Amino acid sequence: MINPFKNFTKKKIGGLILIFVIIIAFGFGGFGGGFSTGNQNNIAKINNTNISTQDFMNYLNESGLSQQVIKENIDKNIIEELLTTLVSTKLLDLEIDELNLSITEDVLIRKIKNNKNFQDENGLFQRTLYEKFLLTNNSSAPMFEIRLKNNELQKQLFTYISGGTKTPEFLINKFYKENNNKLDIQYIDLSTFYKKNEMFTDNDIKFFVEENAEKLKQDYIDFSYVKISPKNLLGIDDFNKAFFDKIDDIENQISKNIDFKTIVKNLNMSPTEVNSYINLDDKKIVENMIYNSRKDKIEILEKNGAYVFYNINNSISKLPDLENPIFKEQITNLLFQKEKFEFNKNILDKINKKTFNQASFDELGKNNIREIKLDSIKDTKKFETNSIQILYSLPVNSFTLIANKENDVFIAKTVQYEENNINKNSTNFEKISSEEGAQSKNNILKSYDLFLNNRYQVVVNEKTLERVKNYFK
Repeated sequence: MINPFKNFTKKKIGGLILIFVIIIAFGFGGFGGGFSTGNQNNIAKINNTNISTQDFMNYLNESGLSQQVIKENIDKNIIEELLTTLVSTKLLDLEIDELNLSITEDVLIRKIKNNKNFQDENGLFQRTLYEKFLLTNNSSAPMFEIRLKNNELQKQLFTYISGGTKTPEFLINKFYKENNNKLDIQYIDLSTFYKKNEMFTDNDIKFFVEENAEKLKQDYIDFSYVKISPKNLLGIDDFNKAFFDKIDDIENQISKNIDFKTIVKNLNMSPTEVNSYINLDDKKIVENMIYNSRKDKIEILEKNGAYVFYNINNSISKLPDLENPIFKEQITNLLFQKEKFEFNKNILDKINKKTFNQASFDELGKNNIREIKLDSIKDTKKFETNSIQILYSLPVNSFTLIANKENDVFIAKTVQYEENNINKNSTNFEKISSEEGAQSKNNILKSYDLFLNNRYQVVVNEKTLERVKNYFK
């Protein structure tokens, strides 16, 4: 179905992942009348601290999401997603209380007055701009100030955990060298050693197909479809509310298991019939779009404003005909990839077993060994990021396989590092010191995240959670 809420990920309640970055900026606004909050059962527990159903309902009311949006995304774990966020926020509150962190009313007032959204062109706080913001976002001053206070306390917590770290000069220099050392490498393009597509014979192709027959079988489908537009549905050229109401009506009929022929007949449309179809070329055409969605037997597809209503009538799995040039080309490409993989794997195995040495490298490269100087670990002009990081992790005279952004594979040898040092008198020392400090703080906060996961036990009351989900169904 066409889903108006596509940005929620399927995340289950689990570890409090990277909780240090969760400084929630809730949407301002509620659900109008709000949810029923009479049920006081606990929905979750953090050590000895309970989160009641009412706590969760209050959180939903303040989240800015409509009941309709939540209802439409129940099966996509939206309730679990929101509960995870609430648990994370509550956990941070426990840490804030444990450390006796606080923020005064004067600081909050100063934060509000320094907010550029509430200042005029002269930088002066305007109460009318503040009140307009609150009205526009369906919020009250106390509600906004509570959220602001919570966000500021969370920032204090993270500053408390990671603040005050002073990196010694030798670590700053180490960080600088790791990121700015130049590296000379030699490399060989392995593509010249792969068996070319045209070198595979008909017998090679036939044998490969026979050996992998079950895996190579593909679905051949019979289907019917109609293209839906404002013109053929309503007799107008523009998309309007009436058109989308019609689309919704079709979807409702699908959900009620009304068959395709009946729906199309009521729309006074004649479907296009397609038999024994297979997508071999993956061109961006309607038939391929339907083929790629064939797991849904009846559906409305939308792409770039075009709507297609289809029904899969039949599906048979079988081997395509080898006489089909597209299928034959696909098999040839599979053979090429197989040969390429085996060639690369053979070299990698020798490297791992330390049987690949300088003589092996020279013999393989002969007159095709090339050289390049990498300016730093961030130099990705020739090879992709992960390959560069692997190279910089190796000692001199090491061999490894690397790739470029086009996934071409090379065997490379580290030849020489050119170390660059930095000291307090260097122009960029403060900048590098800040970068290293940020990395150190990030590492500290990751460690803190692991500490929290060990310190707090989170238990979810599955029955209460299910009861909340049923409320929206």
